[in-house]
Amino acid sequence: MHLYVIVVTVQDDLRQLRYSLQKLTINESGKTLDVHALDSAIRKTESNIRKHAEDYLKTVTKQVVVLPSIEDLQKKTVQIPKWKPALESIPDVCPQREELPGASPGEKHKSALTMRLLCNPAHPNNRAIMHEKFGISLPDVHKRSTNAAKHSRIITGPVVSLQAIERKGRHTMAVPEEEMRTDKGLLCMSIQHKAASLHHREDSHPSKIGPIGLKYRCLKQLKWETVPGSTSGRTGRECTPLWTTKTPPPSTTSKSIDHKVVMQSTSSLIPKSPQNLPAQVPVSISKYPFTIIKGRINPVATDFSHFKQSFSLCWSSVLDALEALEKLLREFAVPLAKVSGERLVEFGHGWDNGWKKAPPVTGLLSVLENWEEVVSLVSRPGQRYKGEGGIEAAAIHIQSCWRRYFARTAYLRHCRRKWAAGTIVISWLMYAQMRRVRKALQARRFRQLENHRSRAQHLAANWKHIQSSKRTIIHIPSLGYSQSQRLSLRGFEILQNVQISRLCDIRDENVEVIYVCSQHLGEDILHYYSSLLKCDGATDGADTGTTQASSCSRRFVILTPEAVDYFPTHNMCLSTLLKYSPRTLKRIRNLIQGKQAYVVGGVAHVDDLAVADELGVPILAPEPAVAQLYSTKSGGRRIFAGAEVDVPPGQGDIYSLNQLHETLAELMTQNMDVKRWLFKMDSEHGGRGTAYCDVCHLSCYNWALQEYHRHGPELWKAKWIQEAVLLRYLDEIPEWLARYARPAKTSCYSNWACFLKTFLRQGGVVEAYPPSDSVTCLTVDLLLEPGGEVTMMSCGDQLHGSCQLETIGSTVPQTSVHPETLQSICMRVGQACLQRLIIGYVSVDLASFLNHNTKEQKVWAIDLDLTYSDQLAMTQMLLMMTGGTLNCRAGCLQVPMPGREKCCEHQIAAKPPVVNRYAVIGSHLFHSNLSMLYHHVFFKMCKAHGMGFNLKRKQGTVFALYNSCKRCRIGMIAVSEDLQGALVTFARNLSVIHQEISASKTQGETNFKELIKDIENVLQTTVQNKMRAVEEKPAA
Repeated sequence: MHLYVIVVTVQDDLRQLRYSLQKLTINESGKTLDVHALDSAIRKTESNIRKHAEDYLKTVTKQVVVLPSIEDLQKKTVQIPKWKPALESIPDVCPQREELPGASPGEKHKSALTMRLLCNPAHPNNRAIMHEKFGISLPDVHKRSTNAAKHSRIITGPVVSLQAIERKGRHTMAVPEEEMRTDKGLLCMSIQHKAASLHHREDSHPSKIGPIGLKYRCLKQLKWETVPGSTSGRTGRECTPLWTTKTPPPSTTSKSIDHKVVMQSTSSLIPKSPQNLPAQVPVSISKYPFTIIKGRINPVATDFSHFKQSFSLCWSSVLDALEALEKLLREFAVPLAKVSGERLVEFGHGWDNGWKKAPPVTGLLSVLENWEEVVSLVSRPGQRYKGEGGIEAAAIHIQSCWRRYFARTAYLRHCRRKWAAGTIVISWLMYAQMRRVRKALQARRFRQLENHRSRAQHLAANWKHIQSSKRTIIHIPSLGYSQSQRLSLRGFEILQNVQISRLCDIRDENVEVIYVCSQHLGEDILHYYSSLLKCDGATDGADTGTTQASSCSRRFVILTPEAVDYFPTHNMCLSTLLKYSPRTLKRIRNLIQGKQAYVVGGVAHVDDLAVADELGVPILAPEPAVAQLYSTKSGGRRIFAGAEVDVPPGQGDIYSLNQLHETLAELMTQNMDVKRWLFKMDSEHGGRGTAYCDVCHLSCYNWALQEYHRHGPELWKAKWIQEAVLLRYLDEIPEWLARYARPAKTSCYSNWACFLKTFLRQGGVVEAYPPSDSVTCLTVDLLLEPGGEVTMMSCGDQLHGSCQLETIGSTVPQTSVHPETLQSICMRVGQACLQRLIIGYVSVDLASFLNHNTKEQKVWAIDLDLTYSDQLAMTQMLLMMTGGTLNCRAGCLQVPMPGREKCCEHQIAAKPPVVNRYAVIGSHLFHSNLSMLYHHVFFKMCKAHGMGFNLKRKQGTVFALYNSCKRCRIGMIAVSEDLQGALVTFARNLSVIHQEISASKTQGETNFKELIKDIENVLQTTVQNKMRAVEEKPAA
């Protein structure tokens, strides 16, 4: 072994000589000494010496021994080996992100037992396990076993033995002091029982690894690029491992990535918290310290030579860690670093055995004695760019930042463009789809309209035949208002069922009725109408909510569309619900199959055509577009003007505020006797869209009256005389309206501002209120037959509640206008409607009053509704119960009385006597407390107070029920021999019902009181008219 020590000493001398020659430059006569030739000679000599030394060791130990390289750390180059070993013999040491598969519990236990045996050199099985696991045959030195640690680059042989020194839980490989005093040519190392771990256990707890390896697996690992100065692969070796070969120069991208990894690793060194700091190294004096100045080691320095000589046998594992440390210090321009030799050896040993990737920066810096100063310097911003390759690293960093910014900007721009393109595409697709759907709907509606027109022509041509034969009438009492109006109506489903009295059309033996109901009726209502119509039919309640007549060939049926359950809160009109109810439509088709049938609707809606087209039957109504045009207030005034009937002074089609003010000023100037002006919305109904304002609040009104009386009625017609009053009105009207105009129903529009906004949006009419203290309004229902005839179906004087412009009931027949005058007005209005292709049921509202100047009665046509009215539906029930006939031309209700004695068989039956009856009809009676009583309890209460109908005398009280759940709305008819008796009976019934269902503290919400007051006024007017008639007879 002395020869081996001599060879190693010679190698060290040659290395120091070459290091000195690299610094030597001699200029003689302008010539430079050829150092490379001398360096080549020294390398050749070194190679020969190492070859002879290895041959000698092979002969002695019969093992391959690799001596450490003597090349300089700063001039190392990596050469690609010329030989190509088999792939199976090359270990896979490439960095892998995946974790190695975990061992089973049995294997872990076996591995732990083996490690304990390896750590105990005195155990008899130690040598066998070393030979079996690592292929190391340990010699028998002084009868003691040796422990050899196998590394991927560790020299093995008979003299390779390591001393394990344990310091506070950290195993460090070192050389005893006793042997340091011996001859340097002899490297004889003793063996102690506490041996160091030969390889790092990956499944062990970090606390058992030591302070250096504590953070190895927790922090990011550093990837070190291979540079020409690296000593990972050393020249002069016979077999250079695969991982030490020199790779091609890295591209700019790879450099950027490597630099990014380095920067990320060093950024983690900033001590954000105590947990991020490297493991605290115990305070101990290192036996082998050396210094690294500016990232370079002086190989001839005494401390480094002493360290290298002490650990020469395991130098290959220490060298890689030392090179990585040097490179890190050079890159960050660390001026001075003090290295602890023991920590470096331990780190190199652990890295060489357990680390498959580049060492972590924190682990490298933990081998330094002044690691705190170095960490603070390394973590300083911009420090990386002051060291080796700093300019290139800065350039790479700037380029990467710029490329990232440029790529991010381009990506965001691409995302915006992509989003914009997607939005445009989706919008275009939606537009195209909507366009296709719109065209399809237009085509379908046009087809439905064409079919409606063809069926209407057939209905007009065969109307007389249909009226005289058996027919089926499909009643659909739909309220086709606009969506905003439907949503604002309370109890909309009940309002669509107010005309349930249409069932009474079966009083004609040739008529069968199919009534479409907007809600499911309870058994109590079905039983009530079954009893009411028992003379002509009976009901048969089915599970589907229908009612059929069991007698008289099942003369009527009540159907409820299934879509009522699908749209309970949408307030859809009945035609729309029926349109989306295929089962109900199929049921109706089966009922009318092979029969003459037509539809009688309500307020016209476009879905009426869809339902009629689905059923294949005509509609006894105008086209929806025509009905929408002439059912407005402005459209009604146009029809009245075409019929040449008297209308209130006014103007329609007002859509702007200036137009409103100018029109109102002009009308007020021309009609000085009018005390109140009305403002009516075009599309509203039932007094909801009406407001009023009295001229008495106008400050200049008295002065205008004086001007009118001064010029006289004849001269006042001249425009130049009215100009002064007109200009004065124009100045005061805006403020006058803002302060004194009031909506008729504040529940719909709380103030004038809200009303005016809707009025100008929908359009409306300004017209005069009749200039009289006693005004009677009446309603006449007309049937405009497709054949061109006009028939008066009903007529009655209106009864009002709290709002004088809202109709709650009426008295039938009317008594305020002479029948002939009424007949003339109605015929002219009916013919004007027929000229405009309006057929079906039409309701005309008239106002009669006494002119103070001429003392003559005047009748104004004030409203026109192209629909089946509530008064007509209640009149059908009245005629059903009395069996009478309403003669509107004569103005009387003729009721046949049953005979007292039966006629003989051979005697011709005489006609029953006919008497006149008067009735008071209330179709919109509302009381919130009615919902507390079930219908059978309500009828018992009425029976206890004598409220009932006498079929023999054809007089009494009849109720109409609309809803089984809420029960707060009812209808009532009171029939008597004279008008005064009917009014008294009706008022008494209201008073009794109110007293029975109300307490002193729970009066409830009702319109009974206002209606009773209006009836009292009518009674007073009736008494006064009778007294005036009695006084006029003696005078005549």
